[in-house]
Amino acid sequence: MKKIILSAFLATALFSCKKQVENNEEKKSVEDSVTTPKIENAKTPLKALSIQEMNNYLQKKNDTLYVTNFFATWCGPCVHEIPFFKNKIQELNGKPVKITFVSLDSKSEWNTKVPQFTDEMGIRNHTVLLDGELIDQKFFSDNFKEWTGSAIPFTFMRKGDKTDETLGMMSEQDLNEKIEKLLNSKSEKK
Repeated sequence: MKKIILSAFLATALFSCKKQVENNEEKKSVEDSVTTPKIENAKTPLKALSIQEMNNYLQKKNDTLYVTNFFATWCGPCVHEIPFFKNKIQELNGKPVKITFVSLDSKSEWNTKVPQFTDEMGIRNHTVLLDGELIDQKFFSDNFKEWTGSAIPFTFMRKGDKTDETLGMMSEQDLNEKIEKLLNSKSEKK
């Protein structure tokens, strides 16, 4: 029963993003071939994480700021905010910050659409795959205070014991403020 409810929530979230993606695809079709980004050959494959590996990653507590963005390629708000995260990756290069994108796309897209999308967005080296069909309510309750899997995008930030959760699309200003606040916070050591 929980899987059915969780699947319904995920389906609702996925459906709500579809309209925005259709609008984005219409805009892309107007662009000429000159604006199409080049895709390099011999890319490293995207890494698929198990639920346990994702749990371990989300629970890391040290002086590094971990920013984890859950997205899907078909989700318009997700696609819209990715450049903001990409700017922060470049800006914070060399600082104790790790920004990771977690694709919740279906497994059937893992070797086709997701790699193509991550290459076009320039985030392949910062993206991992997670099989959404394996996520259960325990995953959400073990890792998050607020997120139940009802919608994406979702961003989770952790530095030591301090966390921040954002459900829905963030503006670039919100992202900058949240990262700055956590970067400047002192972690409690246990």
